[in-house]
Amino acid sequence: MVLRFRSLFYIILFPLALEARPPDLSLKDIRPMMEDMLAYHVEYKDLNPVLMRRAIKTFVSQFDPQKIYLTSAEVRPYLDMGDRKLQSAIANYYHDEFGDFVSFNRLMVNAIKRSLEWRAEIQRELALSGKDLPLEVGESYLHYAGSEQQLKERQRRQLIYFLREEKNQKPDRVWTPQMREKIGALWNARLSRHEKSYLSDRIHYIALHTLKSLAKSLDAHSSFYSQEEALEMRASLEKQFEGIGVILKEGIDGVEIADLIEGGPAHNSGLIAVGDLLVEINGKSQTSAAYDEVLSALQDGPNSSVLLGLKRIHPNGQEDVFHVQLKREKIVLNQERVQHTSIPYEDGIIGKITLPSFYESSDGSSCEKDLREALRQLKKQSSIKGIVLDLRENSGGFLNQAVKVSGLFMTNGVVVISKYANEQIQYLRNLDGRMYYKGPLVLLTSKLSASAAEIVAQALQDYGTAIIVGDERTYGKGTIQFQTLTDAEARAFFKVTVGRYYTVSGRSTQIEGVKADLVVPSTLAAFHIGERFLEYPLSNDKVPAAYQDPLADLDLQTKAWFQKNYLPNLQQKTPHWQKLIPDLKQRSSTRLQNNPEALAFLTKLHELQSSSTPGFPNRSWWQGEDWQMAEAIEIIKDMVELSSAKEPALAEG
Repeated sequence: MVLRFRSLFYIILFPLALEARPPDLSLKDIRPMMEDMLAYHVEYKDLNPVLMRRAIKTFVSQFDPQKIYLTSAEVRPYLDMGDRKLQSAIANYYHDEFGDFVSFNRLMVNAIKRSLEWRAEIQRELALSGKDLPLEVGESYLHYAGSEQQLKERQRRQLIYFLREEKNQKPDRVWTPQMREKIGALWNARLSRHEKSYLSDRIHYIALHTLKSLAKSLDAHSSFYSQEEALEMRASLEKQFEGIGVILKEGIDGVEIADLIEGGPAHNSGLIAVGDLLVEINGKSQTSAAYDEVLSALQDGPNSSVLLGLKRIHPNGQEDVFHVQLKREKIVLNQERVQHTSIPYEDGIIGKITLPSFYESSDGSSCEKDLREALRQLKKQSSIKGIVLDLRENSGGFLNQAVKVSGLFMTNGVVVISKYANEQIQYLRNLDGRMYYKGPLVLLTSKLSASAAEIVAQALQDYGTAIIVGDERTYGKGTIQFQTLTDAEARAFFKVTVGRYYTVSGRSTQIEGVKADLVVPSTLAAFHIGERFLEYPLSNDKVPAAYQDPLADLDLQTKAWFQKNYLPNLQQKTPHWQKLIPDLKQRSSTRLQNNPEALAFLTKLHELQSSSTPGFPNRSWWQGEDWQMAEAIEIIKDMVELSSAKEPALAEG
């Protein structure tokens, strides 16, 4: 899954219709579940020393990613295991014994208890201090602390940074010791949520953390999930869920409404506002409840409706408490589905279509259907002179939807070639045979465009039906995952990499991404984002091109049908738009040199690229217009002007 950069500790609440909760995991469940994942995996079929070393490292880092709990002396025996110890751990694995993981979990428990003591001391010190807080930047550490003193100082610096961030967000608040104390308590509560599963005496959590680390050892995209994580992932993939449609945030005054999902029961009620505090659920006070307890109370109600008690604090300090009865309903995330607008151009329009992900749901809705409808709506408005398809925020989704979306802009042909562990090759084809649009087409991409988005971009680039504009290259995820997240009957929730994919040219997007025909950088161009920066990415390779579909994966009867009905209408590789690229580049370069907004952007971007922290993604450095989209529109106009083709036409569909 690719970065979305949501603010930390904002939680989207998905109170889905509850399903039967799987039984707790035991240590004896670990090996069978890992064997299931290994059976699917494209490269690894047995647990070996390389995977065990990775798993132990991940077990450590998923507990202490910020390196604020453990010293280097404490983690060294686990991170520097010799071959004999690793072989012993593997032998224990096959006997359902996980002593190294259990031992490290005890170390984690002691580290948490030590941290709790320090935090109480640090909170008292900073709450009572009359001095202004020193300026602290959010630090990330490459190495574990060399001593407990260094470790304690890291935690102190983290709280100071947290206090300053809260103060900056609410500068009108009186900065009293009581306020500092409340903010310190909030910081502690957030850390405690992470710590809770490690302090629990339930074996389930040791088994869960072990399975997570073992799954992650396979490659950058294989993962094991808790049921709660699986439900949220399912809602993200399907773009719909059942609930009341609130987004909650844990703040210094309690749990508050951070946002309302458009079209959901809370939004439609017209009674709830962002900033309202959630103080009661079904008649039970939540003012002293922990954040996760509030979430549980909302999700675990026995009825289809829920009664919320809310407090609204007005600017004059007046407080109102009121109640709202909401019924849980199916909510469609329309804002995360296809959106389209247009601008006038000559005697027609240029369409701007945003495709945020490749989604489909059990009720038949999908991004391909939504995109086809957007094309129809644009056709109704006027003659379409060109289209910009915005994939900058698209991190992927369902593979079959990538094939169908590509098929809107080509006739018959291979879209994806997939290769699995046994070297088996399969071809995913567009069989519709109709082009729903065949005019100037720009796919706007960024370093976040990944997976299925890269399939569409590279497939249409291969065939020559679109030009790619954006960051120098896309994310670089060219692997296929099997997942159980959308299986309502699944006993365990995981995704595992089962193969690599390639487009019709035989090229893989793995690590390399899709290279832009015209580089127009995004706000993320300076940052280290992509598959190449992840741990354990699979390598890149190639397969033979398939412009002339060999039909090699079909039986004789099926092949006969394809030879008659499919091959005669194969999409041909067209050089038309590619021939225009030198001229398009020249025009774009000239335009940018005469655009003060673009020059200001590029100057700031160069400064960022020269900085010492290129890995921290933060878009707030640019507050100007979306000049990347503006330039894509200008490139469409250039394509129209330079092209000798007839006016773009939209086929009925």
